[in-house]
Amino acid sequence: MPETASRTLGYARVSTVGQTLAAQLDQLRAAGCRPIFQEKVSGAKADRKQLALMLRGLQVGDVVTVTAIDRLARSVFDLFAIVKRIEDAGAVFRSLREPWADTTTATGRMMVAVMGGMADVEREIIYTRTQEGRARAKAAGVKLGRRPKLTPEQRRQVVAQLKDGAQKADLARTYGVSWTTIHREQQRAGI
Repeated sequence: MPETASRTLGYARVSTVGQTLAAQLDQLRAAGCRPIFQEKVSGAKADRKQLALMLRGLQVGDVVTVTAIDRLARSVFDLFAIVKRIEDAGAVFRSLREPWADTTTATGRMMVAVMGGMADVEREIIYTRTQEGRARAKAAGVKLGRRPKLTPEQRRQVVAQLKDGAQKADLARTYGVSWTTIHREQQRAGI
């Protein structure tokens, strides 16, 4: 079976419609990137169609190139996860602006390992802050989670009507909720 020649793929992204991809595209073309996956979408969005398309199509030996790592990811955790997917596909990653972010070199591979550790720390910090915030909110009397579909009075009415033989589908239409909401009230009441 003939060996497939490696490709140099580019990824370019800007966050807002007013920004232009032109400078990134020029740099990526000068670096020999063909094809270049490009999109205008926030880096914070998980659903980046062109990035996903590029990652799905990676082949062993491909070189994924960006002009700067902030074009690829918005956090260390996100960057590590994307670079790991690239490496898992047998491809390598490099940034034109940050020469240390080049997994074709031993130093670059070491930096990816360090990023993995930083991503773990970042994830732990986020988890801790979230838990602390939830605890403060609960202590302040804030009810966490989704708001109930029915008020306490509506719940009492639904239970009373169920006990009188009302149909769940009819009650759901009357109160503007799903059948499963009425069913849950029936189960809570033990009817």
